[in-house]
Amino acid sequence: MLAKGIEKNMIKTNPMKKIGTAGGVLVIAGLLWSVFYTIDEGHVGIVKRFGEATAQVNPGLHFKMPLADTINELEIRTRKNTETLKASTFEQMPVQVQVSVNWTVIRSEAFELYKNYGGLDQFENRILDPRLRSAAKDAMARFKAEQIVQNRGQVIQKIEETLLETMKDFPVKLDSVQIENLVLPQKYLQSIETKQTEKNLAEAEKHRLERQKLEAMREVNTAEAKRDAERARADGSAYAITTEAKAEAEAIRLKGLAEAEAMKVKAAAIKASPILVDYVRAQQWNGQLPTTMMGSDQSVLWNMKEK
Repeated sequence: MLAKGIEKNMIKTNPMKKIGTAGGVLVIAGLLWSVFYTIDEGHVGIVKRFGEATAQVNPGLHFKMPLADTINELEIRTRKNTETLKASTFEQMPVQVQVSVNWTVIRSEAFELYKNYGGLDQFENRILDPRLRSAAKDAMARFKAEQIVQNRGQVIQKIEETLLETMKDFPVKLDSVQIENLVLPQKYLQSIETKQTEKNLAEAEKHRLERQKLEAMREVNTAEAKRDAERARADGSAYAITTEAKAEAEAIRLKGLAEAEAMKVKAAAIKASPILVDYVRAQQWNGQLPTTMMGSDQSVLWNMKEK
């Protein structure tokens, strides 16, 4: 009995057994915890069981089979790929261009993309980037250097058209293409600068000539306006003189007509009444007697001044 009591106490106080028990609990807790996993927003999860992709899961909390399942996250937010490449323009001018494309994995087809290409990095390296470079080179070769500089939007549109055509069978959506940077040969840049300087000088000379032309036209207009004003004043004076002369002539005519009419009336009155002659004569007499007078036989002249 004493031996059994000692053995029982030794079992209760054995530390190695306690450690083993705690370790077992931790292993079980770890296994239970490994059953659960989460997928972040903006991603989808690809479940692989013993290395084979079996399912796609959305963001949130999920559980898996311990030791059998592994989870790979695949981003479905918009991504940006940038490529720097050397190309040639329509006139075979070498240029260096940096292009970029914004693109997105289609959520419903993310599982197929992963199965076929193994992830986004491999898809970019094997599919997207080579086609982006090819589309950029093709577009550059269709435009002259001057057109690329002045009409960059047309070049971008051509890159987008080509890239969309080559990527239409893949489970992605292309959002936009941009030309981030364009490096032209130094000699060409100098020729553009010289051409622009000459153009600016020509525009300045054209502006100066147009200004001189406007000033000349202004002087001509001023002279014509002055001439027209002088002509108007002369015409006004001539018109006034003519009008005045006509008025005066008309007045004289009317006065003559009036006098003639009066004389006619007087003559008619005198003819009708001889006494009227004496009456008129009496009206016009100034009260003085004549100083000389003829005799009755018209041969004797009398001097009436002598008493």
